[in-house]
Amino acid sequence: MEAATLFLKFLLELQEEGWFRGFLDALDHAGYSGLYEAIESWDFKKIEKLEEYRLLLKRLQPEFKTRIIPTDILSDLSECLINQECEEILQICSTKGMMAGAEKLVECLLRSDKENWPKTLKLALERERNKFSELWTVEKGIKDVETEDLEDKMETSDIQIFYQEDPECQNLSENSCPPSEVSDTNLYSPFKLRNYQLELALPAKKGKNTIICAPTGCGKTLVSVLICEHHLKKFPPGQKGKVVFFANQIPVYEQQESVFSKYFERLGYRVTGISGATAENVPVEQIVENNDIIILTPQILVNNLKKGTIPSLSVFTLMIFDECHNTSKQHPYNMIMFNYLDQKLGGSSGPLPQVIGLTASVGVGDAKDTDEALDYICKLCASLDASVIATVKDNLEELEQVVYKPQKFFRKVESRVSDKFKCIIAQLMRDTESLAKRICKDLESFSQIQNREFGTQKYEQWIVTVQKACMVFQMPDKDEESRICKALFLYTSHLRKYNDALIISEHARVKDALDYLKDFFSNVRAAGFDETEQDLTQRFEEKLQELESVSRDPSNENPKLEDLRFILQEEYHLNPETITILFVKTRALVDALKNWIEGNPKLSFLKPGILTGRGKTNQNTGMTLPAQKCILDAFKVNGDHNILIATSVADEGIDIAQCNLVILYEYVGNVIKMIQTRGRGRARGSKCFLLTSNAGVIEKEQINMYKEKMMNDSILRLQTWDEAVFREKILHIQTHEKLIRDSQEKPKPVPDKENKKLLCGKCKALVCYTADIRVIEECHYTVLGDAFKECFVRRPHPKPKKFPNFDKREKIFCARQNCSHDWGIHVKYKTFEIPVIKIESFVVEDIATGVQTLYSKWKDFHFEKIPFDPAEMAN
Repeated sequence: MEAATLFLKFLLELQEEGWFRGFLDALDHAGYSGLYEAIESWDFKKIEKLEEYRLLLKRLQPEFKTRIIPTDILSDLSECLINQECEEILQICSTKGMMAGAEKLVECLLRSDKENWPKTLKLALERERNKFSELWTVEKGIKDVETEDLEDKMETSDIQIFYQEDPECQNLSENSCPPSEVSDTNLYSPFKLRNYQLELALPAKKGKNTIICAPTGCGKTLVSVLICEHHLKKFPPGQKGKVVFFANQIPVYEQQESVFSKYFERLGYRVTGISGATAENVPVEQIVENNDIIILTPQILVNNLKKGTIPSLSVFTLMIFDECHNTSKQHPYNMIMFNYLDQKLGGSSGPLPQVIGLTASVGVGDAKDTDEALDYICKLCASLDASVIATVKDNLEELEQVVYKPQKFFRKVESRVSDKFKCIIAQLMRDTESLAKRICKDLESFSQIQNREFGTQKYEQWIVTVQKACMVFQMPDKDEESRICKALFLYTSHLRKYNDALIISEHARVKDALDYLKDFFSNVRAAGFDETEQDLTQRFEEKLQELESVSRDPSNENPKLEDLRFILQEEYHLNPETITILFVKTRALVDALKNWIEGNPKLSFLKPGILTGRGKTNQNTGMTLPAQKCILDAFKVNGDHNILIATSVADEGIDIAQCNLVILYEYVGNVIKMIQTRGRGRARGSKCFLLTSNAGVIEKEQINMYKEKMMNDSILRLQTWDEAVFREKILHIQTHEKLIRDSQEKPKPVPDKENKKLLCGKCKALVCYTADIRVIEECHYTVLGDAFKECFVRRPHPKPKKFPNFDKREKIFCARQNCSHDWGIHVKYKTFEIPVIKIESFVVEDIATGVQTLYSKWKDFHFEKIPFDPAEMAN
């Protein structure tokens, strides 16, 4: 900074002609494009807006260092940095470690002059599913920002994210049913369906809206292929069916697109797919119109129904929902069905498509008895407008020959009698909390969570709520505010690591927990290492010798591991060909148990592999989709691994048909997860062990088993109902739910029809009137008339790009001398060369009163919006 100050001093003393232009050109050439644009247009608003993000990043820096792997997100952020900075970050990651690299990345972002770096960082974090994204908020949150103006739409990726309460099926293997049932050969020739599959398909083939509920691995994909083929062939000459298949997860979407393409294209049908990754590059309405079967991620259809590019669901004749139990609340499935039910209950004349849902478990929600379970299932049927739940009844024996239900065992094991490691770590945590309270006496007011015990999920939740409170904490003295918040983030980041270590120690070895902490503090030392970090590191190192002694003491061995070792030795002794999945709660435990197995001579017969989710929390965990598939192939086909240690990612529909031992190690979920995890063991004679030291875990699993029985009993009761009675019940629920939805809808604001002025936001010159503005495709705004063309100048766009109907070519700026305010872009729309303006660049003035108003989004400006008419342009 001192060098830059001296540089500017000499620069301002230059007398040579052209020095200013030379300076600007040098800035641009070096990559300082934000500063270049700001000085050229003499408008520093964009750079000034970055200050709030810099302040936020400064206070989040301690948590950023512990959560971020720079190499994972650097390619996404490269346009926000200069080349030299990217090289320096990679070099530091290589020589000093990821935490030091993350600190360097923060330093570079704080210097960045690119206005889009906060949003780019948010998108990069979400793409990597990094939990730091929960703390890094951009405006209203990148997920909630509506794309209203073409400039925004074209500068940022349209990423749709939704969360599932009960995710079921993320198929990472090639097929969702036994290899004997689906193969490339079978898909190119007519396949032979089993009798139970024909039974499942029967109501749907009769044209009824149906939920098909059958176990994972029974071949529901083939059932949907059969239904789809029957549906398309039933239309008389001159008429055609159109099928849409919805898949929640990208891996499932890719798999289903492959299955449907291979089977139906040989029959002469046109099959294609659109996901969030491809949607913005294709005209969705044309894709739907020109194909017979369309595989979609559901948010695509939600977006296009909202925009009107797909006019209604009547364009389809059949809709198939994979994992249909998710049709609830604000899930995209439910948003699609809201549209369907509004059309049904509103008396629309358009025909509605047939609806098919696929699931392994409809669930029962919070039901406590069969009547409540019945109501829950009826609500799901109402959401999907289903009049039938198809299950296997007549061919149950055949199903049981294909999908075996493993024998279940509960093992209550003992914890350590005394835990010296926990005592030492708990004291370090108490000391760290005291230090935090010393700099912020009101720390307890940051969170309402009380009675938080060290080494629990509840303590982790307390850390999260404190950190979120830190983000909005304010003081008159901003420097003091920043200092306190940064320190609190640092203390809570260390507390989180201690908490993680206690969880590892509880379920694995003390050695694994201690190694976890040693790695963390090694990274801390390699990074910035300020006074607070030095103090915290010294406190840990003072206890290190004692902790090492505890980790080597045989009396501190974990009795749970002894019980796990006994089960594994016993089962592999009975059957040396045993294939095992070991489910655990956290990724850190995956690594710890793999190390324990590999270091235990009594378990030398095991060849462990690991399977974790794709999100990343540190440099040692998080798997890419190809890595996951590679592990599965090694586990299933090559025999490189005979035990797979996995987190919850493996309970979500992975096909491992030959697995015959499932161990749930302190692992329990809801009834749907129970059915999924149990379904991993489908080989004949399979066993499923729940191993825990907590009686509450066994009780919860027993409640899940009771809920599964309630679910099955409720389905059987529903299947005995008269179909007309059931339809009447469904219609009553649908009508009631629609009344609630309609009552919650906000009334649309009445547009102000009075003509208003638009003034340049910088020089306040008159630009146009609202009567001159036209709306293109409901979200882009142009101005008619030659007078407006005289008001702006055009310059080449730094990132020209083509989109459906749009060719983005140039930027437009205010033409007044010494203004050059950025107004938007110039595009070719179909055959028209037109400007597209952004409202935040202008001031709106009421002609009668002279009152001026600023709007950041077009949706907030309630004027009379006239649609763009090509005929008007021609005139």
